[in-house]
Amino acid sequence: MTRLIDRARLEHLLAGARSRRIAVVGDAMLDVYLRGDVDRISPEAPVPVHRVRDRVLALGGAANVAQNVAAIGCRSELVAVVGNDPSARQLEELLATRGCETRGLVAVDRPTTTKTRIVARSQQLLRIDEEHDEDCSPADVARILDHVGTAIESADALILEDYNKGVLVPAVIEASIAQARARNIPIIVDPKYRNFFSYQGSTVFKPNRRELEAALGAAVDLSHAEALPSLVERLGVESVLLTLSEHGMALIEAGTEGGVQRIATTAREVYDVVGAGDTVTAYLAAMLAAGATRLEAAVIANYAAGIEVGKMGAATVSAEEVLAAFDAHGV
Repeated sequence: MTRLIDRARLEHLLAGARSRRIAVVGDAMLDVYLRGDVDRISPEAPVPVHRVRDRVLALGGAANVAQNVAAIGCRSELVAVVGNDPSARQLEELLATRGCETRGLVAVDRPTTTKTRIVARSQQLLRIDEEHDEDCSPADVARILDHVGTAIESADALILEDYNKGVLVPAVIEASIAQARARNIPIIVDPKYRNFFSYQGSTVFKPNRRELEAALGAAVDLSHAEALPSLVERLGVESVLLTLSEHGMALIEAGTEGGVQRIATTAREVYDVVGAGDTVTAYLAAMLAAGATRLEAAVIANYAAGIEVGKMGAATVSAEEVLAAFDAHGV
């Protein structure tokens, strides 16, 4: 099988990304893991008693994308909302320790989105979500847009990371894309259903298959690839990168010969798929900012995803790991 990118080109793009600045706009989350043991039932009710041995904090959502960008070696600036609460301070501290700029965090009158997972011996027992997912108020949107303008002004690429938590309302989406296009920088979108058709003008639109089929209200038949480029035109984007879990990815571009390029997965072992999509998004932005074609960026992001799913939880992937995976893959 012919490789879609050679090692010299891969090294060049990974090195070039280190001087790039990526703006990430979207829904940030704090992930809390309470790890411990369960060895008895409560006398108060027929429920297990979880004895916490360890409390681990991690970045989720757009914050995880931002830390993935920083792990590649890029400068990463996150624009997101947080509450006036301890979780906001913990999230900001984590971002800072990962090398991400935090001046774009906007404090609003709602709790910081926090997801607490109770885990016993690697088995998740319960997840507790503390969040408000209503659209941000017009006053908060105005503050968000101020930070978006500042972030895009010096950015080499823009990521819009939507988790339906109220940051990426139409006004923020439209203004962000307009400013990025005015500067001629790539725009990478990780969409969710609420505003799925609002990202016209983006460079790479990256849903997974389930999200795309839910939005279209119909199954996506990859065996009839000739029909897929019309999807790009319907969405009003330059390309669609459809992630297909264990089946890799499909890059769909209108106006290109063949229209669809399949990219096989490179994962050797799948341990945990949490955060793989965030890693793909980060690498797409970094590689496009470094001058990669959309196909090259997708291929490199695919290598990164193959590494991430072999790790526990939402993890980052370094450029050195991508080079090692490229060498080990053998094709």
